[in-house]
Amino acid sequence: MANQFWFWWQHIPENLNPVIFRIGSFRLQYYGLMYLIAFAITYFLVIYRIKTEKNFSISRDQVESIMTYMIIGVILGGRLGYIFFYNLHYYIKHPLETFLPFEFANGIKFTGISGMSYHGGLIGVIISLVIWVKKYKGDFWEIADLWAPAIPLGYTFGRIGNFINGELYGRITSLPIGMYFPKAGDMALRHPSQLYEAFFEGIFLFVILWNIRKKIKIKGMMLGCYLMGYGIVRFFIEFFRQPDAHIGYVFLWFSEGQILCALMVMAGIGFFVFLMYANKNRSKI
Repeated sequence: MANQFWFWWQHIPENLNPVIFRIGSFRLQYYGLMYLIAFAITYFLVIYRIKTEKNFSISRDQVESIMTYMIIGVILGGRLGYIFFYNLHYYIKHPLETFLPFEFANGIKFTGISGMSYHGGLIGVIISLVIWVKKYKGDFWEIADLWAPAIPLGYTFGRIGNFINGELYGRITSLPIGMYFPKAGDMALRHPSQLYEAFFEGIFLFVILWNIRKKIKIKGMMLGCYLMGYGIVRFFIEFFRQPDAHIGYVFLWFSEGQILCALMVMAGIGFFVFLMYANKNRSKI
């Protein structure tokens, strides 16, 4: 019975079809659907918070406006982040593929927008939020506190989308938890690192942030908790994830993702120090 289970488990990626439906060369994939689910979950969690927690002055209309800015920030930032952090050399040679869902290297082929960077998306969200705050005179730290605990649960579905696509798979393992990923181009068992990320960067981090959200009293501190929490979890999971073939390890045995996560943790610590110092000075006034 155990052998049958592991055989089924290890061959799951081979039996997944990432395409929901296809019309000619156009394909609607589960990955795009997962983005919609992620945005919806984040939105409803934020709405739940403004209804049940009385320390926020943000209205439902403002939530919808902020979400619109953030979605644009995620898409533009995630795409540009992937290009600059992971594949700049290719897109310098193929600039039309930056935002067009086609490949022009060998004729014209519909591919969808492939290649998104989490860290680029995060930067895009922060920039879009700063733009919204300046335009509508909002409170950056209040908005950050409101959204930070909700984002990980939505992000879970992005990683599930990666798993269904059979991309971002893990390193080779001899453990039975490994799976065969056709896109790896070999018949080696590999860590299902997408599922590790879905659980630890998504569900695990969500549970922690959701449970401490009312205990953090300094405005803006939830953003620091999120940055450090995600950065630390992702840094260790990267040891199980196969580095991008065209990049490999960028420093010793550390991947590009780990370097970016280390910077993310430092940014979180920086927010903590800044906010604690600012709060201490306010208390003296």
